[in-house]
Amino acid sequence: MDLQLAGKRVLITGGSKGIGRAAAEVLAEEGCDLILAARDPAALDDAAAAIRDRHQVTVRTIAADLSKEDAVVALARSAGEIDILVNNAGAIPPGDLLAVDNDTWRRAWDLKVFGFISLARAVYPQMKARKAGVILNIIGAAGEKLNPGYIAGSVGNASLIAFTRTLGKSSTVDGIRVLGINPGATATARFEMLARDRAAKQMGNADRWMELNAAMPFARPGTPEEIAWAVAFLVSPRSSYTSGTMLTIDGGA
Repeated sequence: MDLQLAGKRVLITGGSKGIGRAAAEVLAEEGCDLILAARDPAALDDAAAAIRDRHQVTVRTIAADLSKEDAVVALARSAGEIDILVNNAGAIPPGDLLAVDNDTWRRAWDLKVFGFISLARAVYPQMKARKAGVILNIIGAAGEKLNPGYIAGSVGNASLIAFTRTLGKSSTVDGIRVLGINPGATATARFEMLARDRAAKQMGNADRWMELNAAMPFARPGTPEEIAWAVAFLVSPRSSYTSGTMLTIDGGA
């Protein structure tokens, strides 16, 4: 199926690794020109070079700490006119109410929760002026299946789900679609970090983390590519009547 994405300009945050990197690869394969943003310039350069080698598309990189409002504004200005924003940057640490201190909670939300909202706000006016655009938020299934042991992540994700659904109800009058994906367990470096934490607590040995996969649907986590393929469809004109919607990809968990 031709997703009709060739020539679209896409900004992906957290685009140097994991789901963001996989989304960049799939969208490049569909002919999109990319702007990848993340904190680590070297990781960005590596990702961009690999994508350019495989696909005949333009790939720009912008190193930025998106937990800071001025960096978000600067990123939107530098990116210029874009057709699609994929909000993906952010990693909220595990822990219950007493384990996550205020500073850690605020730093994590500054990047993921306020970072998503601020960047959406920054790019919205130029999309509204053209009466066209898509904002897709990659959030997380913990916002639906609330986990007291991941309280900052569950509550932050739940707020972003509400933000996505609420904005997606009104954005259509401006020709903009806003929607999101809630990945479940996905085989990224962050997944391994969280799995090691669980294994240490449940089994007393972080190195036994892969044993936790046995209880998952299909006895494995999802792959970043399985999320990325859904990203490509949802942001494409083939999904042009989808807004204010969340897609959960967790194998049925």
